[in-house]
Amino acid sequence: MRVLPIRYSSDVPAMTRFFQALGLRLGPASRPGGWVELPADGGVLAVHRAPDAEAGRCELAFEADEPLEDVAARLRAAGFEPGPVIDEGFGHSLRVRDPDGVWVQVNRYDRDLYT
Repeated sequence: MRVLPIRYSSDVPAMTRFFQALGLRLGPASRPGGWVELPADGGVLAVHRAPDAEAGRCELAFEADEPLEDVAARLRAAGFEPGPVIDEGFGHSLRVRDPDGVWVQVNRYDRDLYT
């Protein structure tokens, strides 16, 4: 599993240029421009479009290399109740609240859907 923080921004192209200037590489992006992945040596940063009120917010996400149903089963066995596995435009995702009540997202990508 890889860590994949999601940074929300009201200006995805400007934020992309900023992180490229820091040394991240341009990765897959949505065709409408609503999000972009920026690979780095130590992981991937995702930048997603958001309204001004949400700009600057960060979300902790993970990229799983196993079926999300297996992740959900482990979470339940440990006493955490994940939401359902959702069919997304990029693959599948599930969300679960951590012990502090903060949402964490786990994704399983099907890169053929958007690359």
